[in-house]
Amino acid sequence: MHNKTHATPYRHLGLFYNLTRMVLLIVLTGGLLFVVPAFAQSAEPPNTKTGKILGTVVDVSDDPVPDAAVVLQGPVGNRLAAVTKEDGSFAFPDVAPGIVYQVTVTAEGFAEWNSSVIVEPGQNKTLTDIKLRILTVQRAVTVSYSEKEVAAQEFKAEEQQRILRFIPNTYVTYEPHPEPLTTGMKFHMAYKSLTNPVFFVRTAARAGVQQAADTPEQWRQGAEGYGKRLGAGFADATTEGLIGNAILPSLLHQDPRYFYQGSGTKKSRALHAVLAAFICKGDNGQTQPNYSTWGGSLISSSISLAYYPSSDRNAQHVFRNFGIGMGLHVAGGVVQEFILDKFTSKGKH
Repeated sequence: MHNKTHATPYRHLGLFYNLTRMVLLIVLTGGLLFVVPAFAQSAEPPNTKTGKILGTVVDVSDDPVPDAAVVLQGPVGNRLAAVTKEDGSFAFPDVAPGIVYQVTVTAEGFAEWNSSVIVEPGQNKTLTDIKLRILTVQRAVTVSYSEKEVAAQEFKAEEQQRILRFIPNTYVTYEPHPEPLTTGMKFHMAYKSLTNPVFFVRTAARAGVQQAADTPEQWRQGAEGYGKRLGAGFADATTEGLIGNAILPSLLHQDPRYFYQGSGTKKSRALHAVLAAFICKGDNGQTQPNYSTWGGSLISSSISLAYYPSSDRNAQHVFRNFGIGMGLHVAGGVVQEFILDKFTSKGKH
């Protein structure tokens, strides 16, 4: 009886121990079922599938540019390089995704092209706007270097311009954007104009008209009177030609030539011709008051006081001759614009 009484508590204690161990086993097993899948999921490698970048390099005329260097530069040293094929195409097959790349395209004779690009995993990214512009620096240098050479060629062509193939017509340019004349060219044009046989014939004819009109009266008629008028005519034309077409244009950097318009309405062309006596082109290409023409006529008229009769040595004579000179310049511009172009043979550069 005593033994049975002590065995019962031990039997209950063993039963409790077994039950506790079973519960712990169940809890551990359940925990493993949740932990292991989560750990396995977190241990999976990230999506590292690469992308692809394609493109074609062309110029502004959409012609392919072969042998162009294409560089992909990443932020941390990731750098890929390729060269375009004959059709201008290139490809980067294994590009790490999620990285912003700087794309740089260079080719000889073209300006550099830059852009940025990013690809997603597995994406084929095509760049469609790669157009290279031709470098303009080389053209600018060439134009600057050859400016005087071009001016010399244009000047040579203008020297060959003839009305009816024998009358010089050098003080007009038919070029839309001519190069400015040098100081030497301005003086050379004045010299050639004042030594051409046509100049002597024209001056002699003008003296004959004055002889017929008996102006000035003090010089009377006869050979002596004609000689005075002829000498005064040569002096007037020489001083005005040198001062108005060479000296002042060189000092003031103005162009003594008439710039033929040739297009537009008749009204606009007539206005251009009339204003040419008052507005000229500077050597810098800008329009400005025609001080050279005004000064040439005014100074020439003032100098003539030294050799005209005493009755004409006054301000009235100066301004009368100045007005006549300006009127002849206006008429000359109109004739150049509407008539002489049809009869002038053009020289070749």
